[in-house]
Amino acid sequence: MEKYDIYDINRIKTGRVNVRGSGIKLKEGEYRMVVHLCIINSKGEMLIQQRQADKAGWPNLWDVSVGGCSIAGENSRDAVTRELSEELGLKFDFENVRPKFTINFERGFDDWYVINMDVDLVNLKLQEEEVQDARFASREEIYRLIDESQFIHYHKSVIDMCFDMVGLEYGAFNSNDGKKI
Repeated sequence: MEKYDIYDINRIKTGRVNVRGSGIKLKEGEYRMVVHLCIINSKGEMLIQQRQADKAGWPNLWDVSVGGCSIAGENSRDAVTRELSEELGLKFDFENVRPKFTINFERGFDDWYVINMDVDLVNLKLQEEEVQDARFASREEIYRLIDESQFIHYHKSVIDMCFDMVGLEYGAFNSNDGKKI
């Protein structure tokens, strides 16, 4: 039984939790936290994973490197660290890393992390219950998979943000022109 914290619109924990998969819907003004991680290698390719055939949501579809719901007591960094370890068997120190961006959805906050990491696919330990395969893909390959309904149907602009923000400082514009703001 996996529990997650319930937040208010200001992203403050309410002190209440919900049980994942319980069928109990969040009420108006209640939100949950989700995290995603995009790992981009030195060739400019994203590590993508294919979801298991028996997953309740988006079975057999390709997805970004890591994604999942935080569990009760976790902050965003804790959640992305746990999900990376669980789904791919990888470790990364997120202690001083903030999400590159957050997308608000109807019932939650979705923190997106983007990191540079060269990963040897043979060293991955795929979580059998969730992940059936993993590989690297270019931006164009991910677009094609989206167009062919083989990838979770993210807006292509979200995929662009992940690729475009690799190695950049935080913010909505590129400040790598040498000028600090």
